[in-house]
Amino acid sequence: MPPAGIPAKRALPSKEASLFKELLNLYETRQLKKGLKTADQILKKFPEHGGIKPLLHSEKTICMKGLVLTHMGRREEGIELVKKGVRLDLTSHICWHVFGLIQKGEKNYEEALKSYTQALRFDKENLNILRDAAHLQTQLRQYDGLVETRHTLLRLRPNLRQNWIGLATAYHLNDNLTEAKKVLEHYEMTLKNIPDYDVEHSEVLLYHVRVLEDLGEFSEALSLLDVNAKNRAIIDRVAIMEFRARLLSKLGSTDDAEHTWQALLEQNADSYDYYKGFFTNRGIDLNHITDENRVQTLQAFREFTTQLPRAATPRRLALSVSTGDEFKELAESYLVAGLKKGIPSLFADIKSLYDDPQKLEVIESIVETHRGELAAPTPTPESAEPPTTYLWTLYFLAQHYSHIGQHTRSLGLLEEALNHTPTLPELHMLQARVLKRLGDPFGAARCMDEARVLDLQDRFLNTKCGKYRLRAGMQEEAQEVLGLFTKKDAQSPGADLEDMQSALFILEDADSYRRSGNLAMALKRYAALQKVYSEMEDDQYDFHGYSMRKSTINIYMNMISWGDRLRSHPGFVHAAIAASEIFVQLHDDPTIATRPSSTANMTDAEKKAKKKAKKAAAQKVEAKKAPAASTNSNEDKGIEPPSTKDEDADGMKLLQCTDPLERAAKFLSPLASLTKDNIKAWIAIYDVAIRRKKYLQAAQALKRARQLDSEYSPLHVRLIHFRKTVSSLPQEPPAPVGPVVTAAAADLVPADLSLETYNSQYLQKHSTSPRAILASAQALHILGAPVEEVESTTFGVLNPEVERDIRSAMEVLAFLKSIKSTRSEEFRTACDAKFELSTVFKSTEEITALRKSAFAPPVDPPEANGDAERETAS
Repeated sequence: MPPAGIPAKRALPSKEASLFKELLNLYETRQLKKGLKTADQILKKFPEHGGIKPLLHSEKTICMKGLVLTHMGRREEGIELVKKGVRLDLTSHICWHVFGLIQKGEKNYEEALKSYTQALRFDKENLNILRDAAHLQTQLRQYDGLVETRHTLLRLRPNLRQNWIGLATAYHLNDNLTEAKKVLEHYEMTLKNIPDYDVEHSEVLLYHVRVLEDLGEFSEALSLLDVNAKNRAIIDRVAIMEFRARLLSKLGSTDDAEHTWQALLEQNADSYDYYKGFFTNRGIDLNHITDENRVQTLQAFREFTTQLPRAATPRRLALSVSTGDEFKELAESYLVAGLKKGIPSLFADIKSLYDDPQKLEVIESIVETHRGELAAPTPTPESAEPPTTYLWTLYFLAQHYSHIGQHTRSLGLLEEALNHTPTLPELHMLQARVLKRLGDPFGAARCMDEARVLDLQDRFLNTKCGKYRLRAGMQEEAQEVLGLFTKKDAQSPGADLEDMQSALFILEDADSYRRSGNLAMALKRYAALQKVYSEMEDDQYDFHGYSMRKSTINIYMNMISWGDRLRSHPGFVHAAIAASEIFVQLHDDPTIATRPSSTANMTDAEKKAKKKAKKAAAQKVEAKKAPAASTNSNEDKGIEPPSTKDEDADGMKLLQCTDPLERAAKFLSPLASLTKDNIKAWIAIYDVAIRRKKYLQAAQALKRARQLDSEYSPLHVRLIHFRKTVSSLPQEPPAPVGPVVTAAAADLVPADLSLETYNSQYLQKHSTSPRAILASAQALHILGAPVEEVESTTFGVLNPEVERDIRSAMEVLAFLKSIKSTRSEEFRTACDAKFELSTVFKSTEEITALRKSAFAPPVDPPEANGDAERETAS
């Protein structure tokens, strides 16, 4: 019998129908070579070029043949056959299903779902298609359709647990917890003879408890938890205790809840969440301690310290709560114990306490006193400590003084510590960090390399060294160091790190290229990082089916939540804003795309050597791949498209795109909803929107930025730019947008105030802020002021009362260069004299010499193998 919905005249004869079923089985078992022969056998009798009737018989076989060829690596030929099969019969569910599989393999989920929807029109109860459609709907967050699909699956196969769980999670994702609860209750009523210690059933019950908790039905959740914990249906003891502690707290059973939280803390005495739950049960918020509950909180921490003597968390949390003499007593005990143990992360542990100036002074006094006692010439009990205690005390103080801005003093302490023990990598690493803060990236790279050579097999030190070289603009030297632990047969260390989705390398490399002026390669790297996050999103697809089969529901729901906010990661936000700024720069000055790249400054010999090295590396990779190439035509090479050759090695094609603003808008689109409190994101959104003539979106971005920080200096520049842009429009935008935009411009900058006066008032209000002075100068440039006036305002940064720093000075210098100021060299020289230990304001010749002195050829680590290291890490 033909499938439902397909006319009988289109069904294959019995012999060929059997062959077609065999073809399906061969495809499922990946016997591709036999499958191809079977397809050809069917098509021999019903050729694709025959009359109308043969065409109606052959379309499904053509599609299946195309799918088989795609898996065998003959991708283009296979896809063409699949498309041909669909065209031959638009009512065949098999053709549409195969077409959907191809589109899903290409990560084109929207089109794949459309193909599955078409397939379901002609075979509404096909379980495979329904299951695939459900996974796609979850991936695309189309939860209304997901509920309907899951309903159909449950109706067709009510005996499968995964169909019940799938419907419950569909309701949950669609914010209908009441229906999710009903589904779980009906499912549990159908269960019989459940085996003991069934992990999957245990996970389902825990998910049921979670749903009840989210609904606010705490008594029912606790009852379900207790009953199933007693009969051992729920076997995760830690999860039982965590759920029980939370539910008892929410029900107001403070005594029982406190006992449960204490039991959890005895199992894991360093879990901050457990302490937070314990004190929340007592009505105390650890993040907002008041004078009324401070004594009670400290007493509880003292009790925990006695009960759990090996736990560091209660002693550390007590430091955040205590004040005055009590803080001094607790801090002295905590710090001295950490220094004696030689804990390298001690400063990072207590750094958050520095938000309180009084605690900062107390910590400095304690450690300095301890240092004096250790260095005392007369023997004391403290001076009897091992020499390492004094070393770690110097290390802590060096971090302390660098953190509060006393970098010269920090370097002096580090010099003393290095004279004491020159073989400690942490000292060289901290010295590099201090030099970086002082504006000496080349000295920082040199010190980090000195730390690296102390332990050549340490991947962390190797990575830090590569990172610091990138920040010094030494891309090739950085890749040589990073290449010590990458695949030896890779085209380049950078290519291997990109394949491994090393976001740290990609982002640092992009920033390094941008600082050096190579915007093409910077854009290429930012685009590569965007691709990494897209692949992370695609990787979720496989878990939609796996989690239903294995009933790992709670973790799965957490993964869905994580996926929804994936692009709020600081790395992606930084890349999106930086890329959008380059696209905006490209829109404002299209000649950027036609300027010669950084390689234009290379000599002919250097260009030839670089080209020769690339060619040799490519030949080496091909030689490695050749022996491994398989000639087995039955090998499943996957339905996903193979990696294509990089046609834009230098990034120039991307830089020469014709739609920079559209690309920038695509980069920034996730930030509007995911990073609402990031003012830099709103400024970037404005810069793109105003150039796309999306005036309402631009006004909304400025309003949001003003709510976050009305005195933010880049915002001041955009407010003036927006008011000037709107007022200079030849005519008001059509209603209803036009009146709203005009009103927004008047609200952002008072209509009765001239822009020159508004800018002058802002400068007077922030006359000691270097970034405010820069913003005022940028506003003058936008208003068309003479270059001399802009330069005069900019040089106000050099006034004695202005609180300058290296980063703001670099921004001012970049602005002077961007407006082609004749006084930029004067400003650079002044900054070079002001920041004596900095090297970023040196001349080009001096920077070239510093770069050479910072570079040391990499040393192969003994017994370190890149492939082995990769396997160990994975």
